[in-house]
Amino acid sequence: MIFSLQGIVQELTPTYVVINVNGVGYYVGISLMTSQTLILNQETMLFIQQIIREDAHLLFGFKTRSEKEMFNLLISVNGVGAVSALILLSTLSLSEIATAILSKNSAVIQKAKGLGTKTAERIIVDLRDKVQKFGSAEENNSALINNKSKDEALSALEVLGISKRMSEKIADRIIKQDPEISVEELVKQILKNI
Repeated sequence: MIFSLQGIVQELTPTYVVINVNGVGYYVGISLMTSQTLILNQETMLFIQQIIREDAHLLFGFKTRSEKEMFNLLISVNGVGAVSALILLSTLSLSEIATAILSKNSAVIQKAKGLGTKTAERIIVDLRDKVQKFGSAEENNSALINNKSKDEALSALEVLGISKRMSEKIADRIIKQDPEISVEELVKQILKNI
């Protein structure tokens, strides 16, 4: 199973990219969202979803893990194929898709070409409990950075013998005030506040 590809963008269109990895060109289906982040003749890395059918081995690429996760959720819905999922990801952002599903707004999902009322409603029913984590991309990115910094800081403090439970509340308060804080600075601030 191919998890990711790193190589030079040899050919680029809004719907597919050819990535040259050490002389081998991989044809990868992509969404418009991913296409807009790629530059011809530049190196890139894409997360890959490989789909093996009787008649074809298909690769689909995504710039972010979140987009790949949403793609996999969409194709898990009966009646939604890989192409339909890519069209939806090209039409709406991840947070727009999640918001439409959570608010049961099938009209928004139907904006994607080829998705009818029944399929849109099936997407809502099947994925309602699975899309809460897809907020806006900026929220996701800062949350990931915060979690990584927080986890590293709490691990460092545990090594020093300070309980995770005690330092976690302080860490949350500090991160709220300064979301971009470094791990080292976070450790210092927690130690000052204990």
